[in-house]
Amino acid sequence: MAVTASLTAAQAHARLHELTVVDVRTPGEYASGHLPGAHNIPLDRLDAAVPALKTAAGRGDLLLVCASGTRSAQARERLAEHGITAASLTGGTTAWQQLGHAVQRADGTRAVWAMERQVRLAAGSLILTGLLAGRRWPAARRLSAGIAGGLVFSALTDTCGMARALAKLPHNRPRTTDLEATLAALTG
Repeated sequence: MAVTASLTAAQAHARLHELTVVDVRTPGEYASGHLPGAHNIPLDRLDAAVPALKTAAGRGDLLLVCASGTRSAQARERLAEHGITAASLTGGTTAWQQLGHAVQRADGTRAVWAMERQVRLAAGSLILTGLLAGRRWPAARRLSAGIAGGLVFSALTDTCGMARALAKLPHNRPRTTDLEATLAALTG
């Protein structure tokens, strides 16, 4: 691949037939709609997939995808550390769908909220709980302060510890057989 670090949704759509697309969102997010032909390797399982991705990159260009482009950019940087060149989809599946491009969904698969939405629900719930409990037990307000501090840190560093924790929940985890099948498809 040329030194392009990212592709716009329009550029990716024009080249979709020649790209190996890897969606680094959680399996639940992937099930809610992904680029046609995309393989799902969650960001937290990326290191286990390096050999398969190296093989796939040797055959053609890789495109990494997430919901907004943040996680796919992180994945691109991690793969670069292993000598694997890949591009990230600018704006992620959100930008893809905004241009009217189709996404695939498996029949009978239940959609899971996007990770950003899961984080907003968890953070908001914890802050509200801390504030309400703080009316009776003032020390409980520390929960709200801690979550608020975590959100500020998340914004400043463009990382999200809460998303990493939520990604470990069962509905966000791939079944081992699914990941093995994905890795086999990439090396085959």
